[in-house]
Amino acid sequence: MNTQITKLLGAKYPILQGGMAWVANASLAAAVSNGGGVGLIAGGAAPVDVIRQEIHKAKELTHRPFGVNIMLMSDNASDLVQLCIDEKVAVVTTGAGTPGAFIPALKEAGVKVIPVVPSVALAKRAERAGADAVIAEGMESGGHIGELTTMALVPQVCDAVEIPVIAAGGIADGRGMAAAIMLGAQGVQIGTRFLAARECEISQAYKDLVLSAKDTGTVVTGRCTGHPCRGIRSRLTRELLEQEKDGIDPAEFEKLAAGSLRMAVQDGDLERGSFFAGQIAGMVTREQPAAEIIKEIATSAKQLLQNACMIRGIDF
Repeated sequence: MNTQITKLLGAKYPILQGGMAWVANASLAAAVSNGGGVGLIAGGAAPVDVIRQEIHKAKELTHRPFGVNIMLMSDNASDLVQLCIDEKVAVVTTGAGTPGAFIPALKEAGVKVIPVVPSVALAKRAERAGADAVIAEGMESGGHIGELTTMALVPQVCDAVEIPVIAAGGIADGRGMAAAIMLGAQGVQIGTRFLAARECEISQAYKDLVLSAKDTGTVVTGRCTGHPCRGIRSRLTRELLEQEKDGIDPAEFEKLAAGSLRMAVQDGDLERGSFFAGQIAGMVTREQPAAEIIKEIATSAKQLLQNACMIRGIDF
């Protein structure tokens, strides 16, 4: 499946794995890349030495292109950028800010830069700054979200920029990928589906929650802080929503939520953990190798696109 994204990144399929904080490590990233997609290691707020070790591990596990996701609001974002330059990773995706200040150095080093954007305005800004592509992420996604849905956001971003667009949010199978391509995207980014990859090293409690989730199984918390997040309903999300309803101070809310994602990923803490996942979690019903997930999605999407005029119930 050749698109502008496969040509840009040297991948077999135009499928990126989401740079999920605390989740996306070398094991998952390498497995996705070996499967023909593009795996990402999450920089998050991790120390540079930790991410360097993950990059080295990924290089041992795959010879295919992989990248690093950098949260620009992290205190060590500039150090992580330099690390990616030094280690010559294939691609850097960014979130929580605009990477304009870092793009010249990254591109000079041959690193492709792809920001995650929740709006047309930020997509245009990224293009002006020199980004190679953008990831238009709808609010169906897990973790930090914007306000626009994928169906509304992607075509508007595609119309607004000349660089390739990657769709994200609510995509877990070939139907979602085919729909994204029909909206104008050149590829997709998938996070929640890869939580059920065998190579994903999250706690079993986290994985079980994803596999048993229903269509209404996620909820958004943190709107009071201006940084809303989507995750699976849990004891903590119920408490947080009650506190928001009662008008909790944003700073106090942040204290309640602090460290909860790590507790979910590493400890499987059902009491205090934040189990980030997208609305598509209800479609994720079995654990599979990452390569199998990728091939299944890409093969299904290709068949659907080839047979687009033969969709059941439609007569032209």
